[in-house]
Amino acid sequence: MAGNVDIGAVLGEQLLTAAKIMEEQVDEEIKQLEKMDEDDLEVLKRKRMDAMKKAAQQKEEYLKNGHGEYSEIPEEKEFFNVTKNSGNVVCHFYRDETFRCKILDKHMNLLARKHIETKFCKINAEKCPFLCDRLKIKVIPTIIMIKDSKTRGYVVGFTDLGNTDEFSTEMLEWRLAQSEVINYSGDLMTPPDQAKKASKTNFVGKKVMRGKGKRRDDDDSSDDNDW
Repeated sequence: MAGNVDIGAVLGEQLLTAAKIMEEQVDEEIKQLEKMDEDDLEVLKRKRMDAMKKAAQQKEEYLKNGHGEYSEIPEEKEFFNVTKNSGNVVCHFYRDETFRCKILDKHMNLLARKHIETKFCKINAEKCPFLCDRLKIKVIPTIIMIKDSKTRGYVVGFTDLGNTDEFSTEMLEWRLAQSEVINYSGDLMTPPDQAKKASKTNFVGKKVMRGKGKRRDDDDSSDDNDW
């Protein structure tokens, strides 16, 4: 049919182009190394060793401040200590009764282990009314992203995550990267779950059982829980 595009051919060309670019970059690096004498190589070696040492020290500092794990902030005043001690903070405001908070917990736990450069935490919204009022937290769940003690953005409900309970961890990771609170090397222009939207993955493969009562989705039709 006229106008049809061979996706496979397009992707093949893109892969060949990317491979060619990488090959040229490697060739250029090899040429640069060949031009170096022993003194240059020693300087390069020292720089790399210093960088490795600095990275190790930074990792130790991160772990000291509780990075690498998804932890709970017990009270309001501790929230300010967390944002003061960590340059990048991702905090989930939750309620025990809200099902979608448990979904977020699963993804936040995985990302905390992957991105030790960022402090991942949560706080019970019902126990911090002053903080919720100050940060204008009106919907649960809400994630707030903070960088250098300044608010960089919010993820309110699941709207930014594809408007589905079935979003992937990569989708949340991509959204957090938009606020520059994690190190991210992926494509910021394209949501990882974009291809799944057309097929409505949260309904694929599920049979509707008639006469068996309402689905959970029917009980909670709203994507967010106002409170």
